[in-house]
Amino acid sequence: MVETEALLQLVTFQLSEELYGIDIMDVKEIVTLQEIRTIPNAPSFVEGLYNLRGEIIPIINLHKRFHLRKAQLGEDETLLSGFIIIDLGGMRIGVIIDKVERVISIDYKEIQPPPQMISGIGAEYINGVVNQKNGYLIILDIRKLFSAKELQKIEEIRK
Repeated sequence: MVETEALLQLVTFQLSEELYGIDIMDVKEIVTLQEIRTIPNAPSFVEGLYNLRGEIIPIINLHKRFHLRKAQLGEDETLLSGFIIIDLGGMRIGVIIDKVERVISIDYKEIQPPPQMISGIGAEYINGVVNQKNGYLIILDIRKLFSAKELQKIEEIRK
């Protein structure tokens, strides 16, 4: 019998040249690239709004937020581009990703503390890293990606 208590399930995705993971319990949906309505006077990292079955979702561009380059993807890989809809305390936000990877299970014992700086994203936004065959997986703490002030501004844009 497999003990699931010690496992963390992550939705993994590529952003720039790195592989990231978000706790699957925080992910509501993965959406392929869609048209986003831009909003004037929004913070630079807010790409716009997306209508998901009648619910207005602010779309955040983490490339702009953390000054990252977009990944260079092949034509077949761009089909895996889009955004991940996450739930931040009842507020749904879409985060643009370069490419969705897969859902994986990680043993909590494999998670190491984050180094001080990884590819432009500071350690304060990261829960930990996991060494893998072809590099490492960075586990994001979505609750720390935005300050309370930024979340309030995003919420105002949504209304």
